[in-house]
Formats: sequence, C-alpha cells, structure tokens
Amino acid sequence: MTAPTGPMANQPARLRWVLALTRLGLASERLVRAFWPLWTLGFVVLASLLMGLQDILQLESLWALAVGSVLFALWLLVRGIRRMQWPSGAEALARLDETLPGRPVQALMDAPVMGHEDPATQALWEAHQARMTDKALQAQPPKPDLRVASLDPYGLRFVAAIFLSIALLFGSFGRLSSLSDMAPGPIAPSIVGASWEGWVEPPSYTGLPTLYLNDQAAGALTVPINSRVILRLYGEIGALTVQETVSARVGELPSTTEAAQEFQLRQNGTLEIAGPNGRAWQVDLVPDTIPEISVTGEASVSGRGEMSLPFEARDDYDLLGGIARIALDMERLDRRHGLAIDPEPRDAIELTLPLPVSGPRNLFEETLIEDFSADVWAHLPVTITLQVEDAAGQLSAPQNVELNLPARRFFDPLAHALIEQRRDLLWSRDNARRVSQLLRAISHRPDDSLFRKNADYLRLRTILRRLEFKTRQGLSSEQRDEIAQELWDLAIAIEDGDLDDALARMQRAQERLSEAMKNGASDQEIAQLMQELREATRDYMRQLAQQQRQNGDQNQEFSQNNQNNIELSQNDLQRMMDRIQEMMEQGRMAEAQQALQEFQEMMENMQVAQGGEGGESPGQQAMNELGETLREQQGLSDQAFRDLQEQFNPNAQAGESQGNEGRSGGAGRGQSHDGTGGQGNAEGEGGGEAGEGLEGALADRQQALRQELNRQAQNLPGQGTPEGDAAREALGRAGEAMDQAEDALRQNELAEAIDRQADAMNALREGMRNLGEALAQNEQQGGEGNQQSGITPSQDPLGRNPGSTGRVGSDEQLLQGEDVYRRARDLLDEIRKRSGETARPEQERNYLRRLLDRF
Repeated sequence: MTAPTGPMANQPARLRWVLALTRLGLASERLVRAFWPLWTLGFVVLASLLMGLQDILQLESLWALAVGSVLFALWLLVRGIRRMQWPSGAEALARLDETLPGRPVQALMDAPVMGHEDPATQALWEAHQARMTDKALQAQPPKPDLRVASLDPYGLRFVAAIFLSIALLFGSFGRLSSLSDMAPGPIAPSIVGASWEGWVEPPSYTGLPTLYLNDQAAGALTVPINSRVILRLYGEIGALTVQETVSARVGELPSTTEAAQEFQLRQNGTLEIAGPNGRAWQVDLVPDTIPEISVTGEASVSGRGEMSLPFEARDDYDLLGGIARIALDMERLDRRHGLAIDPEPRDAIELTLPLPVSGPRNLFEETLIEDFSADVWAHLPVTITLQVEDAAGQLSAPQNVELNLPARRFFDPLAHALIEQRRDLLWSRDNARRVSQLLRAISHRPDDSLFRKNADYLRLRTILRRLEFKTRQGLSSEQRDEIAQELWDLAIAIEDGDLDDALARMQRAQERLSEAMKNGASDQEIAQLMQELREATRDYMRQLAQQQRQNGDQNQEFSQNNQNNIELSQNDLQRMMDRIQEMMEQGRMAEAQQALQEFQEMMENMQVAQGGEGGESPGQQAMNELGETLREQQGLSDQAFRDLQEQFNPNAQAGESQGNEGRSGGAGRGQSHDGTGGQGNAEGEGGGEAGEGLEGALADRQQALRQELNRQAQNLPGQGTPEGDAAREALGRAGEAMDQAEDALRQNELAEAIDRQADAMNALREGMRNLGEALAQNEQQGGEGNQQSGITPSQDPLGRNPGSTGRVGSDEQLLQGEDVYRRARDLLDEIRKRSGETARPEQERNYLRRLLDRF
C-alpha cells in the first residue's frame, strides 16, 4: 500500500496523530487478551497476602504456594509474550478506515485505472478525492475493544477483582511485613527479637475475665479448672519453648517450639515459657463443685389438686436445669382391692424443675407445682427424686422424698367411688370386670341422695355398658383411657356440679366441708371449701332477702306463726363461719365439726318465705325439669341418628370423630344433650352383637326418660286451668311417643325411633309452652302491680322499694336474674324514652335526666 497522495498530503500531522492513537488502542487490546490470566493471578495472590494467609499457613506450605505461584506466573508471562504482537501501521490504518463511512482512507490511496487523459473523468476523480479527504480529516481514533468474555467464560477475572476488593476493605497492608520471615538468613539478631504473649480464658459459664499472662507475675497462679491457655511465640523458631504439666495430654503431642499453642488446664502443675524473657508459674486449679439440691418444706396440695413441693438449689456458678423423677413405691403400697393384682408396666414420671426467670441461678428457691389429680398414682406412695445439673454437666446427688402423691380429694361419696374405680381400671385392665360389677352395684337402685341429677345416672349407665361391651371384646389401652376419661368427667361433674338452687348449693358446701374435716384434708383444701361455703351462704341470704321483698305480707304472717324460727343477719353468719375457720386453723377439728353442725341446724330453722323453702317455685321447678328432659331426649335422638349413619356407612365414624367428639351431642365438638359430655358409647365396630348392645342401651335410657316424664306430669302445676290441662295433654303425647321410640330401639329400627323421638320433642316443647302460659296467667291474676310499667305502687320508677333513696351501695337488688347486663340496658333505654316524653311532668323528667347523668 502506497502513502496517501492528493489532498491528504497537505495535512499529514492530523492523520499521523489519529493513526498513532488507533495503533495504541490495538496494542492495549492485544495486551489485555494476552496477559489477563497473569493479572488475575496477581489479584488473587495480593488479596491472600492482605488477608493474612501467610500468618495461618505453616512455613513449608507457604513456601510451596509461593514457588507454585511464581512458576505459574512465569508460564503465563511467557504465554502472553508469545501471543502478543505489536500492531503495524497498515493494521492501524485498516482499523481506522473500518470505522469511517465509505472507507475514505482506502479511497484516497486508490488510483483510477482508466480515463487519465479524459479531462471530464479526471475532474470527477479529483472531486471524489476531495470529498474523501474531508471525511478522512474528520476521522477520530476508534475505542479499543477490551472485552475478553470469549476467553474467560467463567468470569475468573471478576472473581479475582472481587476478592481483591474484599481484601482492601477488610485486610491490611501491614500484613505484608510478615513476608520477611520467609527470607533466608537473619534479618536482625534473633535472640534479641524473641518475645511471647499468652492468655488464660476461664470457662464462659464462670463469668470470670480473661487473664493476660504477660501481666501475671511468676509464681502462684490460681484459675478455674478447664480454663484454656493460648500462647503465641515470636522470633526465631526454637528460641522459646513451652513446658507444662497442667494439660494432662497424652499421645502424640505438638512441638514445644510451635509459634501458636493452645491447651486446657486439667490438673495442678507448672507452666513455663523457657527462653529469653521467659516466665514460669505454679498453677493451682479451682475445682468446680458439685451442685446441691434440698427440699425446704413439706409437699402440699391446693384446693384444685395442684401439688406444691418447695426446694432449694445451689452451685458455685450457674445451674442449667433439673429434673424430678416420680416412681411408685411398691413396698409401702397397700395391696388391697383393685391394687392387689400386679400393675401394668409404666415408666416413671419425669418433670422439669422450674428455674428463676431472672436473677442469679447459683442459689435460688423455687416450688415444683404440678397437678396429679387425674394420674393413676394419685394418693399412692411414691418416691420423688430431685436432681439439678450445672453448666459443667455435673449432676447433684439425688434428693429423695417419700410421700403419698398429693392430688385433689373428692368429698362426694359417689364421686369418690367413681375415682377409685377409675384408678383400679388404669392400674390394670384385668380389673375391668371387677370395676364393671362395682359400677353396676352403685347404679342398681339410684335414689335422690346418691344421684342428684338423672343425667348423671344415665351417663354412668352408658359408661358401664360400654365398659362391659369392651371387656367382652377385649379392652385395649386406648379404649381403657377413653373410659377412664369419661369416669373422670362424670366425677368432676358430680363433685363440682352446677347447683342452681342456692339452698342446695349451700347444703352441698356444708357437706363437703364436713367430709373434708373427717378425712383430714389439707389446710388449702379446707380454706377453699370454707370460701365456697361463704359464697353459697351469701347467695342463699340474697335469695331470702329477695323473696322477703316479693312476699312481704306473707312473710310477716308466716313469721308470726313461727315464733320458734331463728332470725340471722349476714354479719351473724359471717361471724359464725369465721369462728369455725379459726377453730379449724387451730386444729380443734372436733369443736369445728360441732360448730358446723350447729350452723347447719340454724340455717334449717331460719325463717324463709313460702314455708321456709328458699328454692324455686313449683312452676319454675317444673319448667326446669321439663327443659332437662328435653335436652336428654335431644341427646338420645342425636345418638340414634349417628348409629343409623354407621349402619349405612361404617367407615364414616373415624372421619366424624375428628370434628365431633362423642356421639351424644350436638354438632359442636364435645357438646352433649344427655349430660355425657360428648362421650357417648360410640362402639359400632363390633358387628351385630355390638349393635344390639348399643340399641339396648339406648332403649334403656329411653325407658328411664319416659318414666321420669311420667313423674313430672303427675306433679305438674296449673291443674284445672285450660293451659295446665293442655300442658298435661301434650306431655301425655310425648310419653306415648317415647314409648313407641323405645319399642323401635329394641327392634333395631333406628329410623322409626328417630321419627318417634322427634314427635316426643315437639310434644315436650308444646307442653312447656302451655305450662309457661299457665304460670304467666297465674301471676297476672295474683299480681297487684301496674301491668303497663310492671312497677308496684310501693316502688319507684326503677323498681326499688321506698327507703333506699337511690343511693349507691343499697342492699336492695335492682337487677335480678342472670342476664343483669341486658336488664340494665333495657332500664337505661326505658329511662331515655320516658325522659323524652313531653307529656310527662317536668319534675319527673328532671329526675330521669339526673339518673341518666349519674349512671
């Protein structure tokens, strides 16, 4: 290629400058492509040195890496030199011409092949050359292409750059000075430069600070056992050595001249750093003492049945936790009745001891609280073993406590008997036949003194039939536990049953307190029962006051005819109960029992309205009994419906059990209409015999329910009135429907039985509605109040008797019944309504507005 001619020759400096820059760009591209592996390796090596890799590796390994890196770098350098070729001027010119439109540089270097003699052709060529010259003079050097992605598909150069950036941020150029240790020959007098550093780190659980050995004078050194020693030796290798007899290390030991050494202090001995500026210590280790635990008081039981066992734990540092292991003491066990046979195997009970939430844990007092009322070992002799563990993993000596496992006491005779049979059943399944016999004897001839509710009797009979059926089929542990849970729920319901009548609740509390004093109950149990008696008595007195206000004239006439009755105030009753509790706290149980008997006699002789009965009216009692009968009939119907479902779809029982526990209830979980708590006899998997047993149980319950309805119909109030006669007629239809349902159940015709039970429930509802109308009619005929407002002439607009003057804290009960909040809202609405009626006197409206402002 010849040099440019024509117009380009007038400005050679411009073209030479552009060509020089273009050639330099080509050289930079080839340098990057040839030597990128070399500078990538350089980045990695520099980053490793800045991060202190030379301080971690041993000297031999460091030399090996250094030699390998140098050889690899030399090979990359030679490889790059071979691939590197300096660009020529022609290559630069061609690269520049490629970036210009129309390639003007190449056009300037061309010459016409023909037409040299033609003036027109020559003029055209010169014009073309002029335009190309202008374009060439405007040329700019192209940017070099430094991308090497095709040569580095894995991006190693970027990894090296990131590594170097991290080293620059977190490393230090001061670490490069340690490379001087690799140089052969002494740099300075080695003996003078020898030095050391050391630390002793006590175990973290001690909370003690780390000791700097350079600050510790030679001689005795006292530190906790298992402390960690860290030593660093500087200077020429071998100038300093470590000699010790405290680590108790055996086997292959590291060299005593290593620059970095670590070991733990296991025994008393000596620790010496021999050499220039060395030092020696006589190490005396402080052992970690064994933790201790002790019981600080006797085990007690609360009224709810929770056991409380106080204990104290101590250690020289911190305690991590502890356990309480409860095992049955067979040697002290009275092997009688259901406990005569060998028990089923059972592991000991393990509990976690409580630790302080805050504060130190090296010395503290806590109380182990747990409820074992439902456990089979309740009230049986056991051995409780307490142990604690410290942070070093050491266990304290076991602290054994022998006692009868504290649990809840049942003072109702029936509930106590059920709990005892439940214990025997949980003790061993071999007791199942004996338990069923005893339960059958208990429920053979029920009376009001034993079963206060028919629902309790029906629940017990259901549990009994289920136990007998499962015993014949082979009682499994899961079935045993389910029956035991049903017995527990029934005993709780009997012991803590909801007694609506205040007098019955008070008498119940008196009986439980008397039984507790006879059986030697704990102070906590007696205190809870005493509080229950106080509350029941207070409710009873409130009911008496209410009845006296409602029947003032009748009460006065009755009190005149009963001069021997005793009149007691609330304060008198409280003083008597305080006296009884004081005697019990002093241990005078005999006197307390006598005082409680006198208290019961006084309450029985207290004047009450309507013949001294503080309970409900006959009409209200009849309504409650009919409501209970309706609920029990609903439960029987629900259970029959589930049995019918299982006949057509036996596999549906498992799915239903997940959403509805038991079969004698509503649709909700655990809800029950028959008082079984949702734990009906849900055994339908036993084939024909199981079905017959289940239907027989339902028929028996239906028969008992029909007999109860007949008794209620005989004592139904309102006889002679149209509403009362209609109620008796409806209950008669209900009894006939129940009788038909019983026959259908005995014949295993569940669909027919469900229809007849539905008829019985409809008739019951109709009878209850008629009875309610009869009672309301009776009240309207005997009432003397204002029928529009419901306020008697002797009461103010809020229904209060004269004399209370509306003051806060009056003993007059404004709101009666259970839904006091609804009643209060109704009263406020009525007051607002009357205060806005302009037809009322202004004095009355002002009074009502003051009431609104006050309440």
